[in-house]
Amino acid sequence: MTPAPPRAPAHFSINQMTVKQLSLPELVTACADLGIRGVGLWRQPVREYGVEAAAKLVRGAGLTVTTLCRGGFFTARDPAERARALADNRAAVDEAATLGTDTLVLVSGGLPAGDRDRDLPAARERVADALADLAPYAAARAVRLAIEPLHPMYAADRCVVSTLTQALDLAERFPADQVGVCADTYHIWWDDQAPAALTRATTTGRLHAFQLADWTTPLPHGVLTGRGQLGDGAVDFRFWRSLVESSGFTGPIEVELFNDTLWAGDGREVLGETVRRYLAHAC
Repeated sequence: MTPAPPRAPAHFSINQMTVKQLSLPELVTACADLGIRGVGLWRQPVREYGVEAAAKLVRGAGLTVTTLCRGGFFTARDPAERARALADNRAAVDEAATLGTDTLVLVSGGLPAGDRDRDLPAARERVADALADLAPYAAARAVRLAIEPLHPMYAADRCVVSTLTQALDLAERFPADQVGVCADTYHIWWDDQAPAALTRATTTGRLHAFQLADWTTPLPHGVLTGRGQLGDGAVDFRFWRSLVESSGFTGPIEVELFNDTLWAGDGREVLGETVRRYLAHAC
């Protein structure tokens, strides 16, 4: 007898990239079959489907869009490039509002390409300058900005914000209902200051998104697709979940995996296995 598919807990959310091989309609149907109520969406596939059509599809299925990924990439020094980045981020805010999510995740951007000026503090200040422009625009549309720190291996080319403390220091220049943080276990599990920072984010209302992925080694070439399935690596998910919930977090918990092996599999099976792993390792 085929075992019954697992049923996801109410707070569970699946990020679209975990099963990017599924079309948006296929993802919506699979979520309904597994009792999944939340999805984190990505701009490119949503744009390809049509933002308004995606919003109608998701709403019609009773799903909540927990996050939209991603905005950001604010660190260019050239004024024209910075203007283009801000325009794209305003578009991302508008897309988030159309989709009905209150959270736009931001990846800050790395050191400027070319000469690699090596000035990380200056690059982070350019992120702060961009947030000062973008936060009021987002707030007017009921969208919060969530700064996501990435593991330090991404600092040169992708994200100069490497720790949760750095992300919070940037966010706290702005009202908590406008700018907060996205904490992903894949990026913060190694940092002995992260538990205190995560408690700080939660108790001050700045934990706008909480994501799970495991850390497995060896890392693949290019490292972007190294996020392991829950339970395959080094991350203690029960610890991190208990920490945020004991600090008052009641929001969705989103699983976001970038993994070539998972993407090569049957998307519905991957989704079901992800729910099983969540129940086994995070509950």
